[in-house]
Amino acid sequence: MATVTAVLIAFAVAGIGYQLVSAFAVWRTIAPAPQPIWIGKAPSVTLLKPLYGAEPRLAANLGGFLTQDYGGRCQIVCGVSAGNDGAIGAVETLRAESNADIALVVDGVRHGSNAKVSNLVNMMAAAKHDILVVSDSDIAVGPDYLARVVGALALPGIGAVTCLYHGRGDSGGWSKLAAQGISYGFLPAVVVGLRLGLAEPCMGSTIALRRETLDAIGGFSAFADVLADDHAIGVAVRVPGLHVAVPPFTVAHGCVDPSLRALMRHELRWNVTIRRLDPLGYLGHGLVNPLPFAVAATLVHPVAWPLLPVALAARALVVAAVDRVTASRAAPYWWLPARDFLTFGLFIAGFLVQSVDWRGARLKVARDGSISGQDPVVARSHNARGRSTTHNEGTSDA
Repeated sequence: MATVTAVLIAFAVAGIGYQLVSAFAVWRTIAPAPQPIWIGKAPSVTLLKPLYGAEPRLAANLGGFLTQDYGGRCQIVCGVSAGNDGAIGAVETLRAESNADIALVVDGVRHGSNAKVSNLVNMMAAAKHDILVVSDSDIAVGPDYLARVVGALALPGIGAVTCLYHGRGDSGGWSKLAAQGISYGFLPAVVVGLRLGLAEPCMGSTIALRRETLDAIGGFSAFADVLADDHAIGVAVRVPGLHVAVPPFTVAHGCVDPSLRALMRHELRWNVTIRRLDPLGYLGHGLVNPLPFAVAATLVHPVAWPLLPVALAARALVVAAVDRVTASRAAPYWWLPARDFLTFGLFIAGFLVQSVDWRGARLKVARDGSISGQDPVVARSHNARGRSTTHNEGTSDA
């Protein structure tokens, strides 16, 4: 019993130390104020927005990309795989309300098990410009986003740019709990990894790269059977010696999980993917969650009870740091203990499953991160020619 108590206390103390380090790293890394961008004419950019369904606040998220303080021309290409997709309405509304250069691609051709990548492959025919900026449909940005991203891409030796992100609950309490996990768990972990040189992220929040770089790594089709396509793109960009830049600011990831079940499916997919790609990193991140270990140690031996308030205080420092630099709050602080126990439970579950749920399909994840679809729709449409339609209106700068 003494050995068990000692081990639990050791993990709790290590987790508390990690939380203090992560709070400091967040505070020192993320800068809310814009940085100098470049001197000279801003290059033209195509924003690629693969869409699926009528997400809450979709029109507002897309609209943020139309109000950029950016001097160059900007085109937005939105893509869906079916003519009855609920996202089309938001795109049509934006096109009716603005003079922006917005293209809508409707194309059902599947190029692999990854539906998002298939969408991107189909969208590329409508892309006009040589600088491409891909971001997920649930990303919201500030007016300086494009200038900062394209400015980072212009630096020597940079092959791609990605963005840190914090969580924002868009559809009730469960979505706020999901946002809490991103803001106070995932974001600090990435920042610590960057500060220590242990992380080389490339995330779906933003992937900006030149067309020639994309062509050199095989285009989007090279990643059509990879679940973590963003990570794989980053790896491919680095092969010839280029770097993936991470500017010191965050964008918002709109969480839309309507239920606990949806939240768990979503995060379990993330966990399985990360465990497959980086098993040691996954294990380490799961073991620096101090509150579950502090509670377990106290239950085994009451002498460990002082760890409980210290663990809560350390987590409070992380929350304060993230909220300050992102100018947002994911959820009330008193939710955090429940969130930390949920995170730990899903961490354990990540070792027990071999397949994940993604948009209604069951996908098996291999050790290299590749996926095989168990959805008959994927099998039927993989080599079939789908319906392709491109609508392009508006010529003014976004």
